[in-house]
Amino acid sequence: MTAPAERGTTTVTAPAERGTTTVSDRAVRRIAERAAGEALPPGDVRVTHGTVTVQGRRAQVAVDVALPYPAPLDEAGSLIQRRVTDRTAELTGLTVPDARIRIRALSARTPVTEDVSGRTAVTENATGRATEDGSGTAAPVESTSTRKPRAAHRPWAQRRVPAALLGLLAAAGCGLLLYDVIRVHATDRAPARWRTGLVDWLAGHGPGDSVVTAGGAVAVLAGLWLLLLALTPGARKLLPMTPPAPELRAVLERPAVAVLVRDAVAAVPGVTRVRTRVGRRRVTVRARLGFGERHTARREVTEAATRALTGCGLARPLRLHTTVTPEPHWHGTPRAHTPGSPSREGTASDEPTP
Repeated sequence: MTAPAERGTTTVTAPAERGTTTVSDRAVRRIAERAAGEALPPGDVRVTHGTVTVQGRRAQVAVDVALPYPAPLDEAGSLIQRRVTDRTAELTGLTVPDARIRIRALSARTPVTEDVSGRTAVTENATGRATEDGSGTAAPVESTSTRKPRAAHRPWAQRRVPAALLGLLAAAGCGLLLYDVIRVHATDRAPARWRTGLVDWLAGHGPGDSVVTAGGAVAVLAGLWLLLLALTPGARKLLPMTPPAPELRAVLERPAVAVLVRDAVAAVPGVTRVRTRVGRRRVTVRARLGFGERHTARREVTEAATRALTGCGLARPLRLHTTVTPEPHWHGTPRAHTPGSPSREGTASDEPTP
């Protein structure tokens, strides 16, 4: 309350009572996207999408970016997160918790060359689409790289564990036999009891003995296993990606794909829980529905999972299998059904969608 002013005096309103400044979601989003682009050197960060929700004096910020490859993703993500959080809070005056940064794509670094005149020329991703000189004009050029991109294959595993086990077993057997032979010839002692017993046992058992047959079968299986390891690439947890450049090869871990698909499906309205399983050729998504119409939610879940898989840039597309199951407390919109046809109200789950 302001005391009534006397005649001939001017009423001065307190600064806190003059009004409020409201910052819209769109303005905060643009500030956050601009801050994300300024976190790394110019041209390294490409902002693809941003979402902001302002509630009172707090703002929830999420920004999707594309980073160059190769780059330390954890370090780059932390720098972008700090820059977006601090800069948005500084310019808007809002309380901004840690911003959510999602790396949606990786792109090959743009090579920079210098011609004889000292002017720089930039070629986009070695595709030869355009070049830019010091005058700032762009002109189409032909590609300088004639190499074809590599075929997308899984990288070969180093097989460290099988090789180490085989080497240790062979070294232990050879070392024990060598020690006994040297001890016999150096000290004129009798051979070890285990060696003489093994020779006597082998002399008394032929190929037709069951124990010898079982040992031979084990040796054959071990040999086949070693051949399989030598002829297959291994690294079953890695999925090959489309090469961003002819000289590069990119892979993506299956758990990372599962996390991306899970986060995309969890953003669908009505979905309460999501379980994902990524195999070498198939992705299985099981979602629980808390509210909403079942068939609409199932379609949106399939579309969200498909978009997430497409954004991964995998060389071989994975088959998608989705299942939407209502929660026990679910209450959805009943579907109209014709008389005489069985009603599906109260069913526990939907049919899987290929």
